[in-house]
Amino acid sequence: MASAEGAVARVTRASLNNLTLELQTDSELSQFNRMKKIDAIHRVQRYIVDRSATAGSCAFFRIVCNVMDGVLVSSIVTLLGGPLWAEILSGFLFALVVGVLSVLLRPRMSGSFKPLDAMMRHHRIVGVAVALTPFARIGSDAVNKRVAREAELSDDEELEKLQREQGRAVIDRLAESREVDPEVSEMLRNVLTLSETLTREIMVPRTDMICIEKGETLSAMLKLCSRSGFSRVPVIGDSVDDLIGVAYLKDAVRATAFNAQAISRPVESIVRDPLLVPESKPVDDLFHQMQKQRQHVAIVVDEYGGIAGLVTIEDTLEQIVGELEDEHDRTQHAEPVKVGDHKWKLPARTPIADLEEMFEIDMDEDDVDTVYGLLTKALGRVPIVGASAVTRGLKLTAVDSAGRRKKVSTILVEPAGLNDGSIPIEPSGDDEESDERAHESRKDGHKDKHKENNDR
Repeated sequence: MASAEGAVARVTRASLNNLTLELQTDSELSQFNRMKKIDAIHRVQRYIVDRSATAGSCAFFRIVCNVMDGVLVSSIVTLLGGPLWAEILSGFLFALVVGVLSVLLRPRMSGSFKPLDAMMRHHRIVGVAVALTPFARIGSDAVNKRVAREAELSDDEELEKLQREQGRAVIDRLAESREVDPEVSEMLRNVLTLSETLTREIMVPRTDMICIEKGETLSAMLKLCSRSGFSRVPVIGDSVDDLIGVAYLKDAVRATAFNAQAISRPVESIVRDPLLVPESKPVDDLFHQMQKQRQHVAIVVDEYGGIAGLVTIEDTLEQIVGELEDEHDRTQHAEPVKVGDHKWKLPARTPIADLEEMFEIDMDEDDVDTVYGLLTKALGRVPIVGASAVTRGLKLTAVDSAGRRKKVSTILVEPAGLNDGSIPIEPSGDDEESDERAHESRKDGHKDKHKENNDR
């Protein structure tokens, strides 16, 4: 009874179905034995329909047997004419021996380790216990209704909640027993928490989204993808909330690989309709929707219809297996590195206080706390590798990215005007205009100097 009680909670329908298939395909088994074992499997399947009632029946008979052990031995001593003290002592000693054997043999643990074998071996006596204890099913239903009434949940919600709690308890026991790899048990825990995690908790917020305007060319998009490391970029109109769609790097490459003139086509020509999801959507539902619709990226919208952020299918998988990185992802440097006279490579999260100490200046910035925030504020947009800006007499240049989200990880800081050419900077559209203005200024300066020399 103890072995069956431990096994009924752990035997699964899938294991019973697999055993049925094995028996049906076993050529060495006679037809009579095959049908006999299949009939036993069908009995076990009926027992696990209501696991709580079946376990209650087994527990009832186990308790009755434990009580009757001492009673029967005391009765035998009475029939042999023993005194009262001998009856009591014999019953107590026999019950004590049974208890010690139960602790040493651990039949309930054997049923937990091999639940299918235990249920197949004891299915007849389990059937007798279930048939003789119809009140076990009534008690199980009463407990479930009482718990559901106290929690104010429907039957389906309560059943799902109980199953989730039981699953967590099983995983915790497996992790504590050290019979399962800790990483595997951690992934199982993460799977159970997917339904409680909302999309807003794993999305990339709109302030960190890399977007491209609909009027940009495919050439500009290829450069943006190369510099940012992303292969899917939202296409916007006047603002982030004016979403046109999502442009894919594969589509841009396919359009320009065999047609050089297509490089000047607008990015709007390859845009795809976006998948829109609410920020309150559970992560497990989000994963199944993206899997079903074959979408690897979705745009997250808030309750007012505005763009709240962006989420990818990798973000949902990371909730289960942890951080995902490929061979192009780099790790973020933890310490500042001096690369020249008055030139430092700083981690993006370096506090501004450290920057002030290095260059002996007073930044007086209240709304940003890190070097990355300072660069973002100076640019007015999310920085990518190669972006640079001058603020407070310092030139900040994003020179490296790290992680799957390709966030800027290293920033080169130097006094404004100091650039020995050791760090190549790929200009963006705004940088190209500033370079052209600087080039025109240098040309005008050369002309003035040449005219001055001729006058002399």
